[in-house]
Amino acid sequence: MKRNYLAIAALAGMLASCSGEKTVETEAEEATEVKEDASEWISLSDGATFDGWHKYGGGEVGKAWKIDEEGAIYLDAVNKDGWQTGDGGDIVTDEEFDNFHFKYDWKIAQNGNSGVMFYVHEAPEYQYPWNTGPEMQVLDNEGHPDAKIVSHRAGDLYDLIVSSEETVKPFGEWNHAEIIADHGKLELILNGTTVVSTTLWTPEWEALIADSKFKDMPGFGTFKKGRISLQDHGDLVYFKNLLIKKL
Repeated sequence: MKRNYLAIAALAGMLASCSGEKTVETEAEEATEVKEDASEWISLSDGATFDGWHKYGGGEVGKAWKIDEEGAIYLDAVNKDGWQTGDGGDIVTDEEFDNFHFKYDWKIAQNGNSGVMFYVHEAPEYQYPWNTGPEMQVLDNEGHPDAKIVSHRAGDLYDLIVSSEETVKPFGEWNHAEIIADHGKLELILNGTTVVSTTLWTPEWEALIADSKFKDMPGFGTFKKGRISLQDHGDLVYFKNLLIKKL
């Protein structure tokens, strides 16, 4: 009987040892996966310069665009008279993206308006990024008159699809947004909630455009690869933690 007890104890010890080794290996694998996932994210701002960005249409980023002490990109609207003026203008990434997951934080001044556009095609026949690129709206819903228009509120796919629910924070507070574009599937996420989900380049997509302010812009929403753009709408707006992962 003693021998049986000893054999059982030895077997239990071996199993525990094997189980322990597996746990360590699993933890190591998970840590590697997290590390690899983190390495896939590309920062679109170094927090000090505008390397990787230029003014839409060519040229250096206008002096109205600045970077603060925390590394956030912002549009200084103090000396601007309206939008697209005063050495401002929309800015775009040097690189183009097709399938991607883009994350960023934004905050807007009281009564402010701005936006983030994607699939922007840069060519002489298109005067502005919004002639081609859809936009995730950035807005002070409580103060800007654009908020009175359905599909023009923060988080909306501007003038196309209304957010399923409003999760935006008040002006002056940081919001976390995400744009996921993966082989035609599009999701817009605001503060952890998916607020827009649709499919690009389908007959339904074309119908949305035909019923919008973009209906007379033949290039709008048609490009499957393009630049990310931050909009100069003449108001103080901040962007930070701009990260993108290619899918």
